[in-house]
Amino acid sequence: MIKGRNKISAEFSMSSMTDIVFLLLIFFMLTSTLVTVNAIDVLLPKAGGKTENKGVISVSVTSDGNFYVDTEKVEFNQLENTLLQRLTSEKEGTLVIRGDQESAYKNIMQVIDIANRNKIKMILAVKGN
Repeated sequence: MIKGRNKISAEFSMSSMTDIVFLLLIFFMLTSTLVTVNAIDVLLPKAGGKTENKGVISVSVTSDGNFYVDTEKVEFNQLENTLLQRLTSEKEGTLVIRGDQESAYKNIMQVIDIANRNKIKMILAVKGN
């Protein structure tokens, strides 16, 4: 009888598989620390002098759902037209959104939607610690 000298082993070596798993684990741990959150907590600076802000319009949303453009109370259905009228006089207009912490999230999102729809630069104002 002739026996073959080269037998194929059915065993599988797991050492190379564990090396690959550990390398992937290290890779994902390192890259996950580089991911940043899109929401940034902005501290508003305090200034003693007078500054000139051309083209900056403030929209305030109160806790009871009222909208104010600068200091003028505006109904929501007129908010978009009011913003567009005030921003057309300036070449580079910026919208500062000031939402009360007790105001409904949907009210602030409606203002952000208006700014996105009209491609208006916006800043979301928050209070510093």
